[in-house]
Amino acid sequence: MNVGKLFEVEPENWGLRGDQFLWRDLATTLADQPLPADVRQLERLLEQAFWDATGHSLSFSAEVLVERFADEGVSRGGISGATWRYRLFPLIIARYEDIHERA
Repeated sequence: MNVGKLFEVEPENWGLRGDQFLWRDLATTLADQPLPADVRQLERLLEQAFWDATGHSLSFSAEVLVERFADEGVSRGGISGATWRYRLFPLIIARYEDIHERA
């Protein structure tokens, strides 16, 4: 199984418009990456992928604009650090833990 499996079902709600584009970007980037052995390795992988995609650390809680996601207006490329830190990455990690519990 690979990390891309964790991204298959998109959340129903997003923080900002760019969050959905970032989700899809990360899903593509990590699609063939094997699932890490433990949660900490997954967290590091996600943090690095987030940095590579946005140029920002996951530790920020502010909103930032990622130009490559801003194809339809200024707010289109907005990324909510708080949404990723407190909702979306925990969702991905919970999916990972569910897979490991079933294995």
